[in-house]
Amino acid sequence: MTEYRRFYIPKATWFFTVNLAERKNNYLLVEKINELREAFRYVKQRKPFQINAIVIMPDHLHCIWTLPPGDSDYSMRWNLLKGCCSRKISTDERVSKSRQKRRERGIWQRRFWAHLIEDQDDLNRHIDYIHWNPVKHGYVKRVMDWPYSSFHQFVKRGIYSNDWGSNEQYEIQGIE
Repeated sequence: MTEYRRFYIPKATWFFTVNLAERKNNYLLVEKINELREAFRYVKQRKPFQINAIVIMPDHLHCIWTLPPGDSDYSMRWNLLKGCCSRKISTDERVSKSRQKRRERGIWQRRFWAHLIEDQDDLNRHIDYIHWNPVKHGYVKRVMDWPYSSFHQFVKRGIYSNDWGSNEQYEIQGIE
């Protein structure tokens, strides 16, 4: 197995992608959106962090977090969040032998993608990417039609117009 090294910087802002173990035709995250929201609240109460932007897709999620001063442990937060959410969901998923040995459920991929946000332009590109994701994956034609996104909060704050990204020719540059 490849050795995966992460680095940790207190008070940093990070972009994350977290996937379900079984992604094909899996709508678990939107079907269990309330359980996922409860898990986020639970973890944020115990280990505070700021969610700058988020989108929940059926089989994965993207989000941007800023950690508090003196704290760099995003991995522990993801571990708590995955565990809390998993305990709230019924146990009917397929579990591999290696996961059984580790007493793991078969809901989440073990790892996640983390990218350190470098500057304001990088942050803006990743926020756009997060909000565009439901259109990119073909779940909706317009960004505003996806209910599981921080896009609606950005509209309320005047950062985006309600019809942002509605032009079908619109593409997010510099992310993929």
